[in-house]
Amino acid sequence: MDDPVESADKAAIRALYDRAYATFNNGDLHQASALFGELTVHRPNVAYLHYMRGLAHKYMRDWPASLEHNLRAQQVEEEFDEASAWNAGIAATAMGDWAEARRQWAQCGITIPEGDGPIESDFGMVAVRLNPWGTGETVYARRIDVVRARLLNVPLPESGHRLFDIVLHDGAKTGERVSGDRTYPVFNALQTLQRSDHRTYVAFVQCPTVEDKEALEQAELPGIGFVEDWTHSIRHLCLRCSYGVAHLQEHPQGDADAGNDDWKVERQLGMGAQGKAAVERLLADWAAAGPGRRVDAIESREVEAEGPAEGSVWWRGFEDEENEESEE
Repeated sequence: MDDPVESADKAAIRALYDRAYATFNNGDLHQASALFGELTVHRPNVAYLHYMRGLAHKYMRDWPASLEHNLRAQQVEEEFDEASAWNAGIAATAMGDWAEARRQWAQCGITIPEGDGPIESDFGMVAVRLNPWGTGETVYARRIDVVRARLLNVPLPESGHRLFDIVLHDGAKTGERVSGDRTYPVFNALQTLQRSDHRTYVAFVQCPTVEDKEALEQAELPGIGFVEDWTHSIRHLCLRCSYGVAHLQEHPQGDADAGNDDWKVERQLGMGAQGKAAVERLLADWAAAGPGRRVDAIESREVEAEGPAEGSVWWRGFEDEENEESEE
């Protein structure tokens, strides 16, 4: 006959277990951490409970607590667990604890350059979602270590990010992005680790021809990082209206690729530069070199990137959502 006290205890722990996971899945991460903490009091040697608490703190971007709980999960786990090693490596990287980060990546079988400081190498191109809890603007980046990447596109100023920022990104792929004949994994950016000195400037210009536009994209000057044509890559808003810059066509539609008869003379450019003076000089030189070229305005906004709101389940990727739908 079952002991009624033991049965009641098991039922209470099971109810606590269900509450902890439900709270985590609803995005209430502080409460989820507290509930998983209660569970570890009852079941201190169950590794995945410590792992789940570390996972909650990762999504809160509370790196010391995330590292602590993932290391505890490794201590009580009899076999190597790659998930806790990855999350410990992410937390250690965020904290600049390079010895611990290197130890975790070595456990995962990842080859990294020798040394005891920051990892500096080429781990390939990826796409990262900036502010994945918000608009989730996706840009290309080059990984300089396992979970750090340098941005190689000019982000919208509203993102709070800059060209050449070094960001910490998650280890779980949330999708793929195709460019030409290449496919790149997409990772969520978790936070900025190193702020670039290349601010984002938005230039509104008149380009009579495709060649005029290409000349501007290819122009080089000290202090200028990249010049990108945002005219038809930024479709969800009219930047001229957003910045209060007058223009002839209210909201031009359609693509403006080379060979398209619908060429839009009014162009909007994203520029990563170290200062406005360099932007002004580059645009003035470009405008003086061709008939009909004109600079209407140069704008810049500095916006602080916002963190995730409590209750948002922002870390879920498209594959997670598809799997959940298929199970219903």
